[in-house]
Amino acid sequence: MIYLDYQATTPLAPEALAAMLPWLENQHANPHSAHVPGRAAKAAVEVARDSLAALLPAGGKLAFTSGATEAINWAIKGVGSGRIVTLATEHAATLDTVEALARSGREVVVLPVGADGLVDLDAARAAIVPGTALVAAMLVNNEIGVVQPIAELAELAHAAGALMLCDAVQGFGRLLIPAGCDMVAVSAHKIHGPKGIGALWVRDGVTLAPLLHGGGQEVLGRSGTLSPALCAGFGAAARLAVERQSNDTAHVERLWAGAVAAFGPGWTINGTVDQRYHGNLNVGRDGLDVARLISCLRDIAFSAGSACASGSGRSSHVLRAIGLSETQARSSIRIGFGRYTTEAELTEAIDRINGAADAQRVAA
Repeated sequence: MIYLDYQATTPLAPEALAAMLPWLENQHANPHSAHVPGRAAKAAVEVARDSLAALLPAGGKLAFTSGATEAINWAIKGVGSGRIVTLATEHAATLDTVEALARSGREVVVLPVGADGLVDLDAARAAIVPGTALVAAMLVNNEIGVVQPIAELAELAHAAGALMLCDAVQGFGRLLIPAGCDMVAVSAHKIHGPKGIGALWVRDGVTLAPLLHGGGQEVLGRSGTLSPALCAGFGAAARLAVERQSNDTAHVERLWAGAVAAFGPGWTINGTVDQRYHGNLNVGRDGLDVARLISCLRDIAFSAGSACASGSGRSSHVLRAIGLSETQARSSIRIGFGRYTTEAELTEAIDRINGAADAQRVAA
């Protein structure tokens, strides 16, 4: 199997697995217990928390969550009343949450993006006015890899008296998170850590109403028993991201250059090429039957878009937001690669994708 779906999830790093195993095998104490084994588990959690802090802005606190979806829900629902401004290309965790709040009477503005996938800052300036409570935007888009101007959006938010939430899931450990953010949502399994754990970083002085009610065991009052194993795996993945950042970036750039050349002029890249994370390549081809393509290439893992919406039957809302027709959106594929992808397997996969796509055209 050639795995090219890094935006959906990344392979678990061996170092993360090694960090988790002791807590799965024989160190089973609750990290919120006061006895010696409990304090040892708590210490492992705090080591992990410190490791994540190295990839986040200074001057804040980090609470572990069940994943980025919980973190985003908590940030959006916890800020209280006031207008919420977000973008049309956000992840469903954001868009579905603000839609639910809008149904209950909350004012929500969803800003459009251009054909390049980027928000128009003049439109953002017109929407982010006094009375706005929160601006929510992704650092790196999960479907087309576009990097939004988070620092500029944060400045607009603060000028209006609002908070800035950055969904940094796809950029965490790869790109610098702008210091102007007030809240940052991240996820372990997008940086070669385990599934089932994420985190919400909150700037000092920002308070949130609880999303979950219970024991309030975690930092910032989040309720629920933490898993030392998941925390340890997340922390190990974060440390590895710091150590390997330069090497990983250089490797991704080589893969990107090779992938763009291998696809060739018969494909169109969706979203801007310049302001983009290059571990994401979303391309379209006229007349392509993506479902048939995926079926023909079952030993190559790539996607037609977000895994979170794969069962809905809907075409990508991100591709429609950048102006693609329904047909064009359904004729696009996403290739995601990174640390453990070799140049040879990426070249082989794209050669076979090209061959299968050419065969469709001949058959037609």
